[in-house]
Amino acid sequence: MIKRKSIFIFLLTVLVSFVIYGNTAKGGKEMNVKVTAGSHTFIVKLENNVASHALYDKLPLTLPMANRYGREMVYRFGAGGLPTDNASDQGYKVGDLSYWPPMGSLVILYKQNGEVFEQQKLGHTDADISFFNEMKDTNITFEKQE
Repeated sequence: MIKRKSIFIFLLTVLVSFVIYGNTAKGGKEMNVKVTAGSHTFIVKLENNVASHALYDKLPLTLPMANRYGREMVYRFGAGGLPTDNASDQGYKVGDLSYWPPMGSLVILYKQNGEVFEQQKLGHTDADISFFNEMKDTNITFEKQE
């Protein structure tokens, strides 16, 4: 009986750990990124995957991002720029930060058009990023938000 109770407590502890630390970086901290585009600043909460960790490890970065297709800001690292562990064809939400493996593109998706494409989701912001509609190509800074 004591053995079963010990196993139950152990499994419960593991489950609680996954729930609490499911979206954390190494060391148990959330990976939040401060993004600055012109006079606009917002926070992106990163996912817990290899591509997000690789991006987070590169910060701070200031990247020349291009406004493309009336829906996204894009910077191309080049194919293989970030590792991926679960890239797949999927839709997106406005506010997603994604990585498109074929061109190694870091993408901030600011407008929805319903497209499904191969991507590794890196993170998301709930901030109003509609200002990108009017923004031209610009330098965007990504910094760790401690």
